[in-house]
Amino acid sequence: MTKEAENNEGKIRLITTDDGSHSLYVPALNETYHSFHGAVQESRHVFIEMGLKYRINQGLKSAHIFEVGLGTGLNALLTAEFAFKYQIQIRFTSIEAFPVGYELVEQLNYASYLEAPEAKSWFETIHKSTWNEDVIINPFFTLHKVQAKLEEYQAPQNTFDIVFFDAFAPNKQAELWDLKILSDIAQSMHPEGIFVTYCAKGQLKRDLQSLNLKVETLAGPPGKKEMVRATKS
Repeated sequence: MTKEAENNEGKIRLITTDDGSHSLYVPALNETYHSFHGAVQESRHVFIEMGLKYRINQGLKSAHIFEVGLGTGLNALLTAEFAFKYQIQIRFTSIEAFPVGYELVEQLNYASYLEAPEAKSWFETIHKSTWNEDVIINPFFTLHKVQAKLEEYQAPQNTFDIVFFDAFAPNKQAELWDLKILSDIAQSMHPEGIFVTYCAKGQLKRDLQSLNLKVETLAGPPGKKEMVRATKS
């Protein structure tokens, strides 16, 4: 079922996914920000369980994460929750070319899926915080939002422990999955750093392998067969 957050045809609309959590639908791309099978369960599986938690279980004591696509702020919120719960220092750099308007943000129900009573406040701060500055969301989570197109961003080299690659699908925005961009991101990762994404296209896996990353095809979240994790040697 889709709940329209805007009445004008062509505007981004609020939708409810199968796990009850919200996402956004973009008519211009005929695309949603998350899986319609469940926004929260997809983000938790792909980025938290298979990404952040996996890396922490390997012995990483703190993490610098680079996220491609701040979007609704769901990944940032779940990461802030993880950092607070396990008292792990996390720096979270997120790039977004087209920020979601706050009139839509304030309708999203993600805070109700978190245990922490501070979740609603964290979520508001994530979206209201100043761009291009470090902002402390909680004592263990620092956010740095970058408002820019990924194609124009100069990623620092050997910096990130984990990459959350959450761009729109390759058949919607192919330019964001270009080999040159993937190469720049690979160079921005620390050795043993990981790249995680919901996408499991063959071309993506071949491109990542060509960059000397070890590519794993993993079970996807409910409703999606596969996802990808790649590790830098």
